[in-house]
Amino acid sequence: MTSSHAIWLLLGALSLAGCTGLPDQRLAQEAMARGDTGTALQNYQQLADLGYVDAQVGLADIQLQSGDPAQLRAAEATYRQAAANSPRAAARLGRLLASKPGSTEAEQREAETLLKDAMAAGERNTVLPLTVLYVQHPQTFPEVNMQQQISQWRADGQPQAEMAQVLLYRAQGTYDQHLDDIERICEANLAVEDACYVELATVYQKRGQPEKQKALIARLQAAYRSGQVPPQRLDAVARVMTDPTLGPPDMESAKALLEPIAPTYPEAWVSLARLMYEAPEAADVDQMLDYLERGRAAGSPRAELLLGKLYYEGKLVPQDAAKAEQHLLKAAPSEPSADYYLGQIYRRGFLGEVEPDKALDHLLRAARSGHANADYALAQMFSQGRGVQTDLVNAYVFSQLAVQAGRAEAPELAAQVGQQLSPIQRTDAQKKLQEEQQFRGAGTMLRAAADGEMY
Repeated sequence: MTSSHAIWLLLGALSLAGCTGLPDQRLAQEAMARGDTGTALQNYQQLADLGYVDAQVGLADIQLQSGDPAQLRAAEATYRQAAANSPRAAARLGRLLASKPGSTEAEQREAETLLKDAMAAGERNTVLPLTVLYVQHPQTFPEVNMQQQISQWRADGQPQAEMAQVLLYRAQGTYDQHLDDIERICEANLAVEDACYVELATVYQKRGQPEKQKALIARLQAAYRSGQVPPQRLDAVARVMTDPTLGPPDMESAKALLEPIAPTYPEAWVSLARLMYEAPEAADVDQMLDYLERGRAAGSPRAELLLGKLYYEGKLVPQDAAKAEQHLLKAAPSEPSADYYLGQIYRRGFLGEVEPDKALDHLLRAARSGHANADYALAQMFSQGRGVQTDLVNAYVFSQLAVQAGRAEAPELAAQVGQQLSPIQRTDAQKKLQEEQQFRGAGTMLRAAADGEMY
């Protein structure tokens, strides 16, 4: 090749690089940062098809976020495609397998190997998914003592070891007993683990410490303005501050966090709409619907969920079961509550007739995602034979799960069902209850970690 020919090829490449119609990984990354998954997906897909490993990882990340079962399978395949040439892809495959519902023992062992190898290769986010894996599947890893393992990670200087301790508190249900330790851990790690903003907000909300909460919010806003934390973190903290189960909701502070980020982070529109939904006496319904339409336009499943709930309840807008179904079906792949409301629509015949098979399918999915009301609805279905054959064993299983999840009416129903069981049925019911609990694993912990984006 002559030097002049090479120069012309270089000039041609440079001119093509300026064409805005070509796929661009930087544009994809910027689109993801502002919540524009459509633009990110388009660019990542084209680059992934050309064999770019980093783009394959980005594409799989988007597939994983969708929550759709088919997309989750696609994400696993995409990570596997890139894993041979990318420790980052291998680590992400390990994290996916570590949290995969209904995973096999072979997949769990594979996840451990991938994550340990990634840790040895210097990949950072491996300790937390290993914690999830070990706590969720103790039968596969009986040799692992989690507290001892965390102590070893601390001794080894693993950067996420302290956050693994917080995750273990969540998994063990002892979070409230360790608020002081969580505060200590997160104050020390706030500069390197921005998920600590969510944990500290939770601690202060539970304790009722508004002055500490105010100072934390000021630090969070400053960190966001300097580009140190993503908008997702402000959204997550706003949700903590409006969660009535954690303490008195602080709507004004939440609104102050959400309004500045909404124009560039569409999920914030949904959170602003939810503020109005949770304070209906002061709600501007037209404004709320406008927020939700903005969220829907950006492809937010949370927007579809809240719209579906509004039409299901018929409180702030006219009740419309068909519209509720339409929005809830779009939200269901990633929003367990959508499955619960769909199950109730089909169970109660809101669309004209009872559809027990659909009701059972959606309620079971919601229940296995941690929706206590879904467990209670399933217990009612099986104990009363509403649309399905009466099954006291299943009624016992789901009533017990509803009790464990704290559903107020569940103990009475569980006691009634328990009295009707024969000794053989009780043995069968106890076995099925244990199997269902193992299947669900550490689901509550996983959701809490995902909400705080620790993992």
